[in-house]
Formats: sequence, C-alpha cells, structure tokens
Amino acid sequence: MADPAISVVDRFIGSRPHLTTAQERSDTASVAPTARPGRPHAEHTPANRPEQTLVRLAYQTDSPVLIPDGRATGELCHRPDPADRFPVDWLRLSEHRYLVSVDWPAAHRFFAPLPGGRQDPMLVAETTRQATMMLAHAEYGVPVGDQFLMQELGYRLLTDEFTVLAASGPIDVVVECSDVQLRAGRLVGMRVDLRFQRLGRVLATSMGVLYCTSARVYRRLRGSSMGAAGRSVPLLPAVPAHETGRTDPADVVLARSKHRPGWRLRVNVAHPTLFARPNDHVPGMVLLEAGRQAAAALTPGHDFHPASMRVAFHKYCELADPCWILAGYETDPELGVVVRVRGLQGEEPVFTATLSAAVRDDG
Repeated sequence: MADPAISVVDRFIGSRPHLTTAQERSDTASVAPTARPGRPHAEHTPANRPEQTLVRLAYQTDSPVLIPDGRATGELCHRPDPADRFPVDWLRLSEHRYLVSVDWPAAHRFFAPLPGGRQDPMLVAETTRQATMMLAHAEYGVPVGDQFLMQELGYRLLTDEFTVLAASGPIDVVVECSDVQLRAGRLVGMRVDLRFQRLGRVLATSMGVLYCTSARVYRRLRGSSMGAAGRSVPLLPAVPAHETGRTDPADVVLARSKHRPGWRLRVNVAHPTLFARPNDHVPGMVLLEAGRQAAAALTPGHDFHPASMRVAFHKYCELADPCWILAGYETDPELGVVVRVRGLQGEEPVFTATLSAAVRDDG
C-alpha cells in the first residue's frame, strides 16, 4: 500500500488543518526562513515552528509547492561526484520523519541496468546510505568531519516490475528515524526505515542501523590504520566479469583464491564510484557488492539478482590485508532459497550477508 505521506496532494491536504492564518492566505508571503541551531545545513526552516506544524508550503499561482528543508550536497551525502549522488532534497514531516526526494538514473557507470531492462536493486542500498548520512548531518547536527559506522543495512523489493522504466527518475522516500541515541546533545546512533515510492507504487523498503563517532575518537580507534588512506593497494586479477554478473572488468570486486574455497576481495582504490574519495578501510558498499557478486558467481548461469539483501558489518575491513569471501546456498523458512556470504579477515568475520532473488509482497 502506498504511503500517503509521499503524495504531494495528500501532504497538502493532511497539513492544511495545521496551517496558521498567515499560511492559509495564498497572497501572503511565506515566513522568512532562519537557520536551526546545531543544524548548519538546513537553512530553510522557518523560525518558531510549532512542534507538529512541520510541513510548510509556498504558493505559486494556484498550486501548492512544498518548500524543502535543505538540498543534498556532496558533503552531506559523502558523494563528491554529482553523478553518484541520488538524494536531491528533503522535507521534515514530523519529529524523526522525513521525505527525501531522490533522482535515480536510467543509466549509471556502476549501478547499471541489468538484462531485461531491470533497474539495479543496489540503488536502494546506496540511496539508504546516502540519505541516512545526509539527515544525520543536517537534521541531527553530526559534524561533517565525524565518522559513520553502518552496523546493519538491508533492503527488499516489493514489486517484480523493478525496471528502469518504473524505477528511474524522481523517487519519493519516506525516512523514519527511531532508537535515536543522543549523548550530551550529540547523535550517537539511530535506526532508519525507508519506503521508496514512485507514481503511487511502492517499489522497495530498506533499513539501516547507524553509529557515529567523533573525528578525534575515530583517529584514536583506528591508530596507524589511518595512514592507509590514499595509499595504493596491489590490484588482484579479476574473476571474469560475466561470472560476477558484471560487464566491465573494472567493476569486479572478486579475485580467484588459490589457497582456500571462495574468492579474495579485489580492492580497486582507483574505482571512481566504489572509492569516491581516499579511505583508510574498505567501504561498506564494496562489501555489499562482494556479496552480490559472490551470489552471482555461485549461481548457474550467473544471473542472480538480489531482490532482498541483509548485511551485518562486524569490523572494519582493512585495505591491505587479505579478505576471503565465502558463499553457500541455504534454505530459509521465510525467504526460501538464499545465498549466505561471509567475509573473513584474519579469520574474523568482517561482514555477513543474506541474499534472496525472490520478490515478496508487502503482506
């Protein structure tokens, strides 16, 4: 069922009873926006906003136009290249509930369309990551220099028609933040649940559990590993691209393993999307892609397309140390046949992932 909060018309009707007299008059200018203390990037919030009056409107001729609280930037989304940045702007609907406008590409250098005109479902995971960090910075005051740890990330498609035609262009995403943990007024962690919709059709849902740490604490935590940022890493020979479900060998994150079952993680620090900026550890998106590619490599015909994925990140994956990717089929009482993938570094788990190709309805 479509979430009415994502419909512009429903948002207008639902918010109208809460509008002030000044807001009701179409010939009256909007309240002048002022910045929120501790939220330096949300410049468009009106002063003295009542706690429940959070959806605001401007008027353009006779049609209501919603005013976003802020616009996505490379700094907020941790994506310096606009081609890799999917959130556009956001609007606060209520406390801890937001509407994020997203623009999904019909073609992308990495999140490329799949055979049969299907859209890449990993767009859901990447958009979840970007939107969560954007809101953490802009709405919860996390300084841009602080670090994020996504402990869990998962998504599932809710339609078989997750195609480029049906799932590209403007996408509306409602983000619910819960379990918001603050320490001395500073965000420590929270859970997010996202619902993706386009033209009245719910496409997918996702979730994430995020923790934050200050730059000072992160430097102390990582110690000498901080020096790995920006260094070159030997590039291992890639598994043939078609075995991993990819077409470009540069996008392959798996290498043959000579010493044990499974594969070695192939780290290409020059990849423009997976390593958009220098990092002292392997980014989580690389590990998600390793899970997807391992599932494809394990599948006869290599045509596995994950309609759902749930990943738990257990520790930082170091750039220069070997990371072994192991995968196997299992049967899950809820998901049916699934592929479970593990990443091991120094015999300790770095991440575990469960992937399924079955699309489940929202019942």
